[in-house]
Amino acid sequence: MIPSGIPRLDSFLGGGIPKGKTVMYLIQPEVEGEIFGMQTLYKNLEEGRKGVFITTKSDPQIIKENFEEYGWDISKYGDKLIFVDAYSSLIGSESDAQYLIKNPNDINSYNRIINEIVEESETIVTFGSLSSIVDLCGDDTLDHVEKWNEMFNVNNAIGVYNFTNWPYSEEIKTKLNEIMNTVIRVGGIGERVILGQYYGILKVDWLEKAKGNLMFKIAKPGGVKAFIPKVLVTGPFNAGKSTFVRALSTRSVSVDRMGTTVALDKGHIEYEDITADIFGTPGQERFDPILKCIANEAMGVFLIIDSTKPESFSRAKSMLEKTRAKGLPSVVVANKQDIQHALSIEEIREKMKLPESIEIVPTDAVKKKGVFEAFEILIKKIERSG
Repeated sequence: MIPSGIPRLDSFLGGGIPKGKTVMYLIQPEVEGEIFGMQTLYKNLEEGRKGVFITTKSDPQIIKENFEEYGWDISKYGDKLIFVDAYSSLIGSESDAQYLIKNPNDINSYNRIINEIVEESETIVTFGSLSSIVDLCGDDTLDHVEKWNEMFNVNNAIGVYNFTNWPYSEEIKTKLNEIMNTVIRVGGIGERVILGQYYGILKVDWLEKAKGNLMFKIAKPGGVKAFIPKVLVTGPFNAGKSTFVRALSTRSVSVDRMGTTVALDKGHIEYEDITADIFGTPGQERFDPILKCIANEAMGVFLIIDSTKPESFSRAKSMLEKTRAKGLPSVVVANKQDIQHALSIEEIREKMKLPESIEIVPTDAVKKKGVFEAFEILIKKIERSG
């Protein structure tokens, strides 16, 4: 398998991209999505593979500067990275690219060069904008793309296409879906104003079932990062919610009065390839309106319980049911497992009458034991729920 380089995407794809396959990032016009192809290319350069970048919207020097903005030093790869310039000829500019497409309006100009450069096994051929080539060369471009894909397959190469989803004909959209092995939607949430961005699986032809969606942010430097904008942390009074938030967070803020949270705990997580913002609510019943308000916009919930206090389980289950009524993925965090008389996971499940579908994770939040295991479980639930 060859890595996509996009956070969590390889798990959606069954471990990565098989050699000889194609990936299309289908990008909503309002979204800055062309970084996806760049990031896939750079990840594979890091792993020692040969890369080709075909640029149609700006000259190679601008593309090189874009790589640098994301913190990706491509200069060290030398002849491992080839640029094909299909832009300079459009504006009558000189080009120092290794390959120059002299007539970008003629699809055969692309054919000759692509045939020449796809010789080595595992070459990653990235099209900065396939939609631009379609605009320049016409609808029959896709017949040639289909032949390129066959060539990639024979040579164990990978074709990576960025395609902006302008209002093309249904014939073009149908054909694209047919000739690509994988289609990843890169879109925005919102109508007139983009409130968030996400990527998700539309098609994976080497898996019987494939599913997964995640929101993302673009960082400079850093590139595409998976992002969970709101995770709720709730539970009864004194269960250890604030301690859990602090244990999980890169940075956090808590509003306390005499050691008790009287407002929201707020934390930000930077964990491996994902970032998230978490919000902890006070446990007293008078704060339940806050719980309902945050649950309306949350993407997942941690229910924190004190494993030593079964008398609080009724209240905990009531809080969980409030959030599950919103359809939120949830994980029960059995905190204070370090204390001698803490109940086992089996005992907690029996007393709370929780189905097996609800994971219960043992933790000692003070020592950060189990907190990131709980986070991983919740993230996977969020991925599957999209």
